[in-house]
Amino acid sequence: MAIPKEQLDSVKERVIQIVSQNGAKEEALLQILHDIQADDNSLSEAELLQVARALDIPLSRVYGVATFYSLYSVQPRGKFIIRICESAPCHIVGARAVISAFEEALGIKMGETTTDGKFTLEATSCLGVCGVAPAVMINDEVYGNLTPDKVVEVLAEYDADEA
Repeated sequence: MAIPKEQLDSVKERVIQIVSQNGAKEEALLQILHDIQADDNSLSEAELLQVARALDIPLSRVYGVATFYSLYSVQPRGKFIIRICESAPCHIVGARAVISAFEEALGIKMGETTTDGKFTLEATSCLGVCGVAPAVMINDEVYGNLTPDKVVEVLAEYDADEA
């Protein structure tokens, strides 16, 4: 797919700035992608292309890294990424009910984004907080000991932050 020149030009300066802050070397690729994704929770084709050019590595290498790690996304996502743990400890203590509560409250299914672009639901294999299972992570904030009733309270925090 051809990327319009205007789109490439609009991201080039920002990508070059982030690459220079992290060092123009392939070893910094993970941090570079993290910093670029910080604005809108996804990585565009234009951004990946500019990273490849700035680091002088193949686009396939950059794309491979961006699609391998679950914290990166090449698909547009919401402002708030809700990662729901589906590991065995969370599953045993009610993760399925928590997932259903999030889906019902947001009107979307796992892997989807709300129409207003505010929330995206994603499954994750483990958050590393089994002691407070079931757990979710919304962006960088962890919520544990969840119940379906607590889901509404958690989402209300984000509605209050937006007001």
